[in-house]
Amino acid sequence: MKQKVTRIRMRETLISYIFLAPALIFFFIFVLIPMGMGIVTSFFRYTMKDFYFVGFDNYIKMFTDPVWTKSLRNTIILVVGSVPIVVLFSLFVAALTYEKRPLARSFFRCVFFLPVVTGTVAVTVVWKWIYDPLNGILNWILKSMSIIDKNIMWTGDKRFALWSILLILLTTSVGQPIILYIASLGNVPRDYVEAAEVDGANRFQVFWKIKWPNLLPTTLYIVVITTINSFQCFSLIQLLTSGGPNYATTTIMYYLYEQAFKLSEYGYANAMGVILALIIGCISFIQFKFLGGDVEY
Repeated sequence: MKQKVTRIRMRETLISYIFLAPALIFFFIFVLIPMGMGIVTSFFRYTMKDFYFVGFDNYIKMFTDPVWTKSLRNTIILVVGSVPIVVLFSLFVAALTYEKRPLARSFFRCVFFLPVVTGTVAVTVVWKWIYDPLNGILNWILKSMSIIDKNIMWTGDKRFALWSILLILLTTSVGQPIILYIASLGNVPRDYVEAAEVDGANRFQVFWKIKWPNLLPTTLYIVVITTINSFQCFSLIQLLTSGGPNYATTTIMYYLYEQAFKLSEYGYANAMGVILALIIGCISFIQFKFLGGDVEY
């Protein structure tokens, strides 16, 4: 009987691995192997013509490269500017939306999620029209309100270009967090909320003591994913500014792309990718450390 049970378990384990095999093979070939090659080739002078070992030269070059330093600063501005606003705005909107009737709640969820499912190219075309220095609606609104007296080149002026990218990033990043927060609010035990209200707790106390602890796992996920997406901001910049003017909107991802696919500096670009992965990993670890303490998995 014991041997029969062992054979059944072995067969179930084998069947499980067979079903997992396609995903594991895909992950191994298209994720693990490229990651390993990227780390290895970051220590080489790797171009279309040359391939030889240079040790840490690519990393030394990176930290003495003024464009890299500028791209790192721009990336940090996008991350620091977007993550807190996305979390707070999404939570605020989700709390208001959750109080609506089911039909209105579904309508608002659809509206807020539209930018997420809309193609990046379509979104960029719309924002290009909004930011147009001659016929853009943003300049027209600000001039009609007497806030500005002449048109501004929002993506062509280094004073405004990065903040213009940040505004687009915010509008395309809040959709999914709002949906997740609305779903999480629906999982908060209603009995706890009603009991707190009967005991005389106000709305803020109900939110802070009852709802917020239940929203911590969702908040942790949103913070981590939004941070990663902000660090990897690329398509908006490629389509809207191409890193200009004068590298004012160049991020790490765009500079990496420029070095690899325009200048064929693959080793240098891979070194950037390794450093970017380490930065994201360290920040994610800190986020898990501070926000994941009270989260139950």
